[in-house]
Amino acid sequence: HLQLVESGGGLVQPGGSLRLTCAASGFSLDGYATAWFRQAPGKEREGVSCISNSGNSINYADSVKGRFTVSLDNAKRTLYLQMNSLKPEDTGHYYCAAGAAWCTVISDSNGDEYDYWGQGTQVTVSS
Repeated sequence: HLQLVESGGGLVQPGGSLRLTCAASGFSLDGYATAWFRQAPGKEREGVSCISNSGNSINYADSVKGRFTVSLDNAKRTLYLQMNSLKPEDTGHYYCAAGAAWCTVISDSNGDEYDYWGQGTQVTVSS
């Protein structure tokens, strides 16, 4: 059974940090493009960051550049998203995804090209 499971979300004050984890089971992430998306209430899903299938290309949405860092540990079948200097506008449900996709401009992606999705983890940034 192919599955992605996210964890690490929670409530954090503005300026704080969280690290999201996405663990794959039933398959390896090696050879897939991987990505993080988020969706706030009443808003469209938006791409946050992606790593190409080769691991050589990483892209971030402008809104998170310099604050978020994505990484992939193929041996552990785990994708990470380190989020620093969090802002209230970062609040949303965060999803990881994997698929035979091109990691180019993640902010232009609605995620349709990704085949596998986790159930998401909630991130709330509030004082």
